[in-house]
Amino acid sequence: MKLGIIGLPQTGKTTIFNALTRGNAPTSASAGRIEVHTAVVDVPDPRLDRLSAMFNPKKTVYAKVTYADIAGLDGSAGKTGISGQLLNQLSQMDGFIHVVRAFEDENVIHAAGSVDPQRDIETMEGEFILNDLISIERKLERLTDERRKGGTDKTLNERQSALFQRLHAHLSEEKPLREAGISAEEEKLLAGFGFLSRKPMLVLLNLGEGQNEPAIKTPSKAVSLQGKLEMEIAQLPAEDAAIFMEEYHITEPSLNRMIRLSYDLLNQQSFFTVGEDECRAWTVQRGASAFEAAGEIHTDLQRGFIRAEVVAYEDLVALGGMTEARNKGKLRLEGKDYIVRDGDIMHVRFSV
Repeated sequence: MKLGIIGLPQTGKTTIFNALTRGNAPTSASAGRIEVHTAVVDVPDPRLDRLSAMFNPKKTVYAKVTYADIAGLDGSAGKTGISGQLLNQLSQMDGFIHVVRAFEDENVIHAAGSVDPQRDIETMEGEFILNDLISIERKLERLTDERRKGGTDKTLNERQSALFQRLHAHLSEEKPLREAGISAEEEKLLAGFGFLSRKPMLVLLNLGEGQNEPAIKTPSKAVSLQGKLEMEIAQLPAEDAAIFMEEYHITEPSLNRMIRLSYDLLNQQSFFTVGEDECRAWTVQRGASAFEAAGEIHTDLQRGFIRAEVVAYEDLVALGGMTEARNKGKLRLEGKDYIVRDGDIMHVRFSV
């Protein structure tokens, strides 16, 4: 799971990145310069802590989230387009956290000359919509050339042409592709196309200390954070951080909150494997089957899948162990099509 932290210059992207990752990346960068900071963060999960205490394994492995602070977007794509190097970085992301400046600071000049969160939200969305529009126009040109030259699958060409014409019309109305309503069949036709406006987007309003959240309109989910304060707290020792959080009435670190929002944004959930050697959290798409979850653990488990032993986290903890869960009928055998639930503990039976 990889999320790109994006935004216009001087919005506080790197400040937010440091707050989320407890990092200390430099918060000053040249406007328009392509620069990427990346950090892999353990996903805090008290359920895994409890399981580890129960099984006392040699190793406890948390799920991971990768955050990438991507600089280089400056609102000029309408004139020059998004450069290949920057586009490559953006296309690798599963989703975006769009940092929007809401704080006032006369020492930090906004690239557009004034602080206007609504304008900045629309500017960034427009960057992505325009980039996708250009990509689709090029694809439609290639499809036209293929029809003229012949020798290609006519039916496939017609299906692709109809889909890309529909997407072109949608983008022309200045609407992102994540709102276009893509069917499962159309998803297959779009494999390999990293359209930026299709990727999930979370808008994060970067507030000044004590500032109220401004009113905005956006189809994306929007949250607010006092970025500078949160960064300073994240860089403190745990005891000092707890004191500051209490003083500023912050109930939990921004990292914990943003990870939950990241999971929701990408429609992810966690399941666990446990044992004397290792207790581990795994990330899987909500609605995934036991067969798909087995593949997250190891391809051999998926290839030789027989059955999955499954127990809910709440049942295992309440009963005190696997033996008790089995005796009470809470440890079940499930087939390939079982839909994994958040917090399930699985053991895959397989043969290869």
